[in-house]
Amino acid sequence: MLGYLNQKEGYAAMPNTDLKARGDDEAVLRELIAQWAKAVRDEDLTGVRANHDPDILMFDVPPPFLSRGLDAYMATWQIFYPSQARPIDFDFEEVELTAGSDVAFATAIGHCGHIEHGKRTDLKFRLTMGFRKRDGRWRIVHEHHSVPATD
Repeated sequence: MLGYLNQKEGYAAMPNTDLKARGDDEAVLRELIAQWAKAVRDEDLTGVRANHDPDILMFDVPPPFLSRGLDAYMATWQIFYPSQARPIDFDFEEVELTAGSDVAFATAIGHCGHIEHGKRTDLKFRLTMGFRKRDGRWRIVHEHHSVPATD
């Protein structure tokens, strides 16, 4: 539910202009995620790198499980691409966003076509992204990719 408790209950009401700004930010963040996913599908490393903060922290499924900094983040794509079926699938559903004035996060269910034992396997994974707005521009500061644990 969007909205705030009234002043009597201890919180200021959010003006309509803030609701519009929040909606605009969510649209910008959805587009940023869509552009990133397209860049991954297109094997466009410049596009993959775009909008990521220099100090990004990523937790990933394959090693290295933790990558800190843009160079380490970009190195993980050299592991990712050789294991992908062609054409590359990299799509998201159930994208949910929560955005404040300068911090936001998104969650989604992702799909990609992984090669395992020489055969294409559809890999379903969870994605969480953290964003920070600096100088009026949203940057990806955190990515967390995970799959459910198996026995």
